[in-house]
Amino acid sequence: MSNRASASRYAKALFEVAIAEGGLDQIEQALGSFASLFQANGELRTTLLNPSIPSSAKRGIVSQVMAPLAPPAPLVKVLALLADRDRLELVPALADTYRDRVMEHHRVVQAEIVTADELDETRVAQLQAKLADVTGRTVRLSRRVDPAILGGMVARIGSTVFDGSVATQLAKLRHRLNESM
Repeated sequence: MSNRASASRYAKALFEVAIAEGGLDQIEQALGSFASLFQANGELRTTLLNPSIPSSAKRGIVSQVMAPLAPPAPLVKVLALLADRDRLELVPALADTYRDRVMEHHRVVQAEIVTADELDETRVAQLQAKLADVTGRTVRLSRRVDPAILGGMVARIGSTVFDGSVATQLAKLRHRLNESM
């Protein structure tokens, strides 16, 4: 079984417990912080992934790292289980999958807007409202500037792309002109 599939199983179980016992958002925050630290700190990652270090020592390290985050009990148990099974490499995928489940539960979708120039906040708010109307969900919007699109914008919501860039329109026009010759 792939790491993503295994992480998905753990995320599903953690999510179901969090729904039943509460702490859904607190778990997301603590797990995301731990996953970021795990990925950013090479020494921590190397230590936790070293098969020669006993699982009890790994549990202790995870507990010490997590203590300042005041993690909910279900998250502590899942991380201890991962340490016992030598599966801490799943933490980043677990955090991503869990965050996706929480966003789905809260009916939130992540969208990215790419424009040739920086947008003012009023325009961003209008785009966010329009995307919320289209998706029927709350939109968490990230922005990026890419002068290569020349003008217009590209919106990505999951795997759906709305491409209204000048560069794409010119490419389509060029293609149609070449076909007609």
